[in-house]
Amino acid sequence: MRYRRIRLMGLTFPLILAGFGAWASNPRPMAPVFDHAKHTPLFPGSCTTCHVGAAEPGAPFWPSAASCASCHDGVVKPRIEWSPPGAAAPSNLRFTHDRHRVATADSVRCAQCHSPADSTRSVVRRLVRQCIGCHQPGGDHLSVANEQCATCHLPLTEARGLSRGDVAGFPVPASHRTPGFGLEGHAKLAPVRGPDGRTTVAASCATCHAQNFCINCHVNAPEILPIRALGQDERSLVHGFTFAAPRSHSAANFLAVHGREAQRDAATCATCHTQPSCATCHVGSTLPKPVTAMHQPGPGRAPGAQLERHKPLSHVASFREGHGREASAAPRACATCHMQADCFSCHRPDLAQPAGGGNYHPAGFLVRHPSAAYARQTTCSDCHNAQQFCVSCHAQSGLSARRSLGASSFHDGRAAFILGHGQAARQSLESCVSCHVERDCTACHSSVGRGFRFNPHGPGFDANRLRRRNPEMCIACHGLAIPGAP
Repeated sequence: MRYRRIRLMGLTFPLILAGFGAWASNPRPMAPVFDHAKHTPLFPGSCTTCHVGAAEPGAPFWPSAASCASCHDGVVKPRIEWSPPGAAAPSNLRFTHDRHRVATADSVRCAQCHSPADSTRSVVRRLVRQCIGCHQPGGDHLSVANEQCATCHLPLTEARGLSRGDVAGFPVPASHRTPGFGLEGHAKLAPVRGPDGRTTVAASCATCHAQNFCINCHVNAPEILPIRALGQDERSLVHGFTFAAPRSHSAANFLAVHGREAQRDAATCATCHTQPSCATCHVGSTLPKPVTAMHQPGPGRAPGAQLERHKPLSHVASFREGHGREASAAPRACATCHMQADCFSCHRPDLAQPAGGGNYHPAGFLVRHPSAAYARQTTCSDCHNAQQFCVSCHAQSGLSARRSLGASSFHDGRAAFILGHGQAARQSLESCVSCHVERDCTACHSSVGRGFRFNPHGPGFDANRLRRRNPEMCIACHGLAIPGAP
């Protein structure tokens, strides 16, 4: 067990740095500075004869040096060098005689706290165990109810005289050693309702901790009311802490499901993660909403979890051979981790870093890309998914068709396009399917339903050959009544 001597209101007694309960039951005696027993015949009155400040607010607590000199004048008694004690020694105890006297309505006498049982007032000791006996915390000192901590202890930020070593020696409550306390447990104990009904921090937390300690882990510290209720104090950093990931993060499929968890409860993720930490894996200009909702690291916030990028479980050795199909079917999934330059490094190594700054297409290509796509200068589908990439861009630009037929459509730049669209469809059907689906065609080109029964077949069409090769194409317009079918 370790002790330090502290001085409170001029009274010296040990400050316990570990094992308070054991010390209180077996106090360590203090070597007296003033021999009360020797001077008892001279002061037959109460203690407050000399210690006036214990009973009268504002009065000096210690007798003056002149009062000692009335006897110790070198004639009656030898002279002595004595002066009242200075400021109280560092402590985080909340105690003044005046406050204690008012709280107890003068019912507590000096001897009850300063004299052992069955002794006279001349035997003066600082019996801190008397605090426990009167206040009755109802259990172990470190396990008392939260509100009782403030009865005896100041918040760390107000106990300015304590050194970093003093703070480092504070005993650790048993609750802090329970599994899960560092993640979920402490968050349940820290918030309490203050006298005004607002959320504040528990006194049990404020006794040992300050904002600086919480900011070690909490990226969202400025948004957490209990943390905001704490003051700043560098000494709180002497307490050890370990940054641990939640158990859910160790699941084998966590990478695959963490996106849904973030969508469901982004605020929980924002406790430990910042935008840069998420950007370790999430690349590109269009980030998921939970990522953009994260905080940027900065003053008053933790730097956030430092992540390492890992491949998804699907990216086995053989994935490279078939990744094209998955990339075409779900390009947004790939864009979570990959940028266009990643694709160019293999698919277009000679153009991966052109003068245009890393784009496959030259500057100004967007303006003339319709003619390039129509003329099949390159195969657009090697990189783009028409139903996702092309349609989404056209819709954002207001260039998508509003209806199947009519004056208001994407083809407004070419008058009477509908009259010659068949040739365009045969030449570049891929560009048509960027906006149109099969039912747009069957609205006119169908022999069943309400179609206009326009013949969709061009010159030299061999119905028998197509029927033998793929009869399902015929069903789209003819239904089950396919001409010439057995």
